[in-house]
Amino acid sequence: MSNAPKNDEPFDPTTVPIKPAATVLLIRDRDGGGIEVFMLQRTFNAAFASGMFVFPGGKVDELDFSSELGELCDGLTDAEASAQLGIASGGLAYWVACIRECFEEAGVLLAKYSGTGEVIRFDRDDIIEEFNKERENIHDGSLALLELIKREHLRLTTDEIFYISHWITPMGERRRFDTRFFIARAPAAQYPLHDNGETIQSFWITPEEAIRRSHDKDLMLMPPTKANIEWLLPFNSTKDAMAAAKALGKPQTILPKLKVDSDGRVLGIAMPGDPEYDAL
Repeated sequence: MSNAPKNDEPFDPTTVPIKPAATVLLIRDRDGGGIEVFMLQRTFNAAFASGMFVFPGGKVDELDFSSELGELCDGLTDAEASAQLGIASGGLAYWVACIRECFEEAGVLLAKYSGTGEVIRFDRDDIIEEFNKERENIHDGSLALLELIKREHLRLTTDEIFYISHWITPMGERRRFDTRFFIARAPAAQYPLHDNGETIQSFWITPEEAIRRSHDKDLMLMPPTKANIEWLLPFNSTKDAMAAAKALGKPQTILPKLKVDSDGRVLGIAMPGDPEYDAL
């Protein structure tokens, strides 16, 4: 059960825990040129970001730190992952978390067969049925990702997932997350779909259309989501976007601040570089 204060309860913002989280931008090439990104809408009953349009992602769980899972990750050690994130250890768990959450929320498994090196395909009815069931089992905790990966003789394609941004929820929010954003190319023969639980609809959309709909108030985006979509705007192919992500280096940590009036009502947010940011 969550220890976060309810919306009508007073709380001390300095005591709200900051939980580690990982989110992944799944991208694919669009017919006719350009790229698309996969998005989900969170249920209106969600305690955090209700009704907002997001990428697959969530909290980093304790099991994501498993050393056994780490041994089944391709091309990335915990030391290398931690160095990219600027932390002492445990960095690989963020890559594992975004793979697990992507499977739970979107039904896409970023993995390949250990024997052949081929990316797993969901292109037969029996395979689709089997992995849909396992997706639900992982989501409800009756199956661990490690068990699935070992049983199916898979390896996680962490070498093809790149770290692109780092956001921390502002102090003053009732729930706070230290979120790392990643990018991955959507596998062929896997077809993302929302879970009808935490998420209620899903679709592919071009970055340009997402930003236009955001400006028209038709697509509700949190600042980190919008900023990451804007990062995609210059790229005409997944190849270009992935190459840029791979070469990006360690991104700047972004910590927005809440702007409030004399009665404590939230008026908006200030971003680093805004005139009022340092004074808040």
